[in-house]
Amino acid sequence: MAHASLQTRAGPILPEPRPETASADAIAEAIIERAGGDIRLALPLGLGKPVTLVNALTRAVARRPDVRLSILTALTLEPPENETGMAGRFLGPAKQRLFGDYPVPDYATMLRDGTLPPNIELSEFFMLAGRWLNVPAAQRRYIAANYTHALDVVRAWRPNLVMQLVAQGDDGAFSLSCNTDITADLLRDRHNGRLDFTLAAECNANLPAMPGPEARLDRDQINYLLDDPPDFDLFSVVKRPVGAVEHAIGLHVARLIRDGGTLQIGIGAIGDAVAHTLVLRHRDQIAPIHKAMPFAPDGFAEAGSFDTGLYCVTEMLVDGILHLFEAGIVKREVEGAAIHAGFFVECRDFYERLRRLPAADLRRIRMMPVSFTNQLYGDEAAKRHARRDARFVNAAMKATLLGGVVSDATADGREVSGIGGQFNFIEQAFALEGARAVITLPATRTRKGKVTSNIVWEHPHESVPRAYRDIVVTEYGIADLRGKRDEDVVKAMLRIVDSRFQPQLLDQAKSAGKIADAFTLPPEWRANTPDAVAHWLDPFDLPSFPFGSDFDATERRLLPALKLLSQTQGDRRGMARLIWQGLTTRDLSEGCMTRMGLAAPAGLRERIEAWALKGALRRTASSARGE
Repeated sequence: MAHASLQTRAGPILPEPRPETASADAIAEAIIERAGGDIRLALPLGLGKPVTLVNALTRAVARRPDVRLSILTALTLEPPENETGMAGRFLGPAKQRLFGDYPVPDYATMLRDGTLPPNIELSEFFMLAGRWLNVPAAQRRYIAANYTHALDVVRAWRPNLVMQLVAQGDDGAFSLSCNTDITADLLRDRHNGRLDFTLAAECNANLPAMPGPEARLDRDQINYLLDDPPDFDLFSVVKRPVGAVEHAIGLHVARLIRDGGTLQIGIGAIGDAVAHTLVLRHRDQIAPIHKAMPFAPDGFAEAGSFDTGLYCVTEMLVDGILHLFEAGIVKREVEGAAIHAGFFVECRDFYERLRRLPAADLRRIRMMPVSFTNQLYGDEAAKRHARRDARFVNAAMKATLLGGVVSDATADGREVSGIGGQFNFIEQAFALEGARAVITLPATRTRKGKVTSNIVWEHPHESVPRAYRDIVVTEYGIADLRGKRDEDVVKAMLRIVDSRFQPQLLDQAKSAGKIADAFTLPPEWRANTPDAVAHWLDPFDLPSFPFGSDFDATERRLLPALKLLSQTQGDRRGMARLIWQGLTTRDLSEGCMTRMGLAAPAGLRERIEAWALKGALRRTASSARGE
């Protein structure tokens, strides 16, 4: 690529620096001079951050107390920190392989360690899940906003600088690539005179150049271009194992998806499970699994291959959707596109497959602003026609027995992530004829050895109020809640609750007068147990990583054991049982112990860690065999 250049689209032309000084630092200094010492920086969420430029600007402002930098963004990406204990033993040797050399934004590091200078501030409207729970400054600066309303937040804030990571296409034009989501609308505002800001872009050769008018960025739209930086590794979202719970949820969701309809799914193990089960359904391999389902019937029975195919409209283009596209399932086109999406951040294999797609296929994936994907306003008639039989599938942390959904915050009000676009799609589900909003969640969670229900009687915070209750799916089935009376909603939810928690929840509903005192749980509802899920799915040998993994075979064996150790941490009796099992097992698990640096433990602490790990490996291996 050519050396970096400094050019302006409006105002006086800045002198172009010599090649040896045309650096990110030079661009940062030019931006400070142009902004007059008060910089209001709007940064794309996730992958779209030009980290080289952002870090140069952060360093420059940190040296200048007379300059102020205010950053408005979302989803700042960070690989795991230097973990200790078992997590450190596992991640340490694999960190470079799993996450590459993605550079962490300096402002995030400074905020986390308390060294962010007072002339730099950060506000986010969506956070990397769980990463900022215990950072008070981040919690205080969080902005609660639905994704489609984030544009209004940015507009009202009046940015004077926008920065973006871009790709360069074969025709020489640039592409907004992974983040048309809000930037495309901001650029339209600038063109129409609604906003006045400087655009600084950083080109990265690893970023797929996405085609289409909304993603296109001409050179004369860019004020400052860093086009010869180090092409840092793109952030990679490491795939998590898909367990029996996630597979069961995916199998239930597959009975909701109508051929010829519209689909949106999210990232993570449940999203992968949904996509995988749709592939099985398309290949006529799912009927025996559904037939063996042991839980009470719910009346949903969509089946058969996707002959007409699905159309995807989604804020986030995820790997599962790309696999459905490659499998010929996502193929129904709307104005020449089978997929309309607002942004992406995924695994390295996803980026590589996008880069390798034939041009004709790539043109059928169109990146759009979230003002298009997440709402019906603007050309509403066409959107209604296109988004027929829509199924918007999203995950939650908890749900109440009356159908409220908890997706983003803890009971004490701390923000775990953000609402993102979840509520946008739920609103669409109620506005579109034949559409449904599908909320998925495991029925339970385990912490410190204690199992608790994810379906609760009440919660002080609801991300989606119960007036918008629609469909809820756990590993135990599907609850259809839309338009139902509270008593019927309680019954539908009890039917998909883990049976260990059904009696208590039923008592709470009776105490509140929401269900008749005479009501008793039908016998067929009382079989909702992890064993029932395992016995259902074990014969079908469903894969832990249906779409591949960056983990090697030894690491894949370790993952369930490490999860068990994490869930048991803080439970003295549970940990003692694991240590005893490790002491008494003859299976040395040499490959796993070597990988974790515990093949020859030194000292009592390491010996205890080794015994606990061997016990967890024995326990998870037995579970996998159905023992």
